[in-house]
Amino acid sequence: MFDPTSRYHGIATATLTTPDGRTVMYVRRRFLPQPGDLLSVGVQVVEPGDRLDRIAARQYGDPEQAWRIADANGAMRLDDLTAEPGRRLRIALPAGPPGSPGTVPTRTPS
Repeated sequence: MFDPTSRYHGIATATLTTPDGRTVMYVRRRFLPQPGDLLSVGVQVVEPGDRLDRIAARQYGDPEQAWRIADANGAMRLDDLTAEPGRRLRIALPAGPPGSPGTVPTRTPS
């Protein structure tokens, strides 16, 4: 249902039958990992005008991996992470060892 690099890849789905009989499929809740449980692999200092998608492109080779930086820094609002130049952002691997259920592979830059 989701691309292997999506934060929702591997999350179970469920269905809901509405009162008018329609069946709606949805993704179950994604629980955020504890930032301290993620393996840090670096730090990125926010520069003026930085955006999280650009940082993710530099760090992971894929701008759509910005959610990994948010997870590593315990952020619910992505814009908060780049609002203040000079802030140090943790860059981390996804939860679990590479290739295990729940981990997300990084796309290789083309």
